[in-house]
Amino acid sequence: MLAEALTAAHKNRGYFYEAELYRLKGELTLKQSKAGPELSRRVESSRSKVEEEVEGLFQKAMDIARRQGGKSWELRSTMSLARLWQQQRKKKAARQLLAEVYAWFTEGFDTADLKDAQAVLDELSQRGPLRLPHLVMSLICNRQLLYASAEPEPLRRSN
Repeated sequence: MLAEALTAAHKNRGYFYEAELYRLKGELTLKQSKAGPELSRRVESSRSKVEEEVEGLFQKAMDIARRQGGKSWELRSTMSLARLWQQQRKKKAARQLLAEVYAWFTEGFDTADLKDAQAVLDELSQRGPLRLPHLVMSLICNRQLLYASAEPEPLRRSN
């Protein structure tokens, strides 16, 4: 069904949801690989191949979202990739990637996607919850204080 939606999007130039469709394809591919009855017999190498495919789908979704300027789609794709990396024990890379995208937002922190992103960041944090909006505001305030405390140079007249 997602393959049909992607084909229709390309055919009709309906690219608005393209990033989300690739992300969903990745999520479903990952779920299907874990839900099959033969899971216990599945070898590690085939699981890695599925994870590589899924990672590629998430990265493609992120690239499309960036190209289109769709920050919400980019955030969703990045969260999906961060969760995958978290399962693969790549917490540091996952946290860094998600933190970069999350830091772009300046409002809407009460929306479901940003709450989810904050929860994923908290899970990835080794030192407990990190509140990026508060951190960003703290940095902004400190920077303004730095500029405010700097002595302006006196104006010199040239004779």
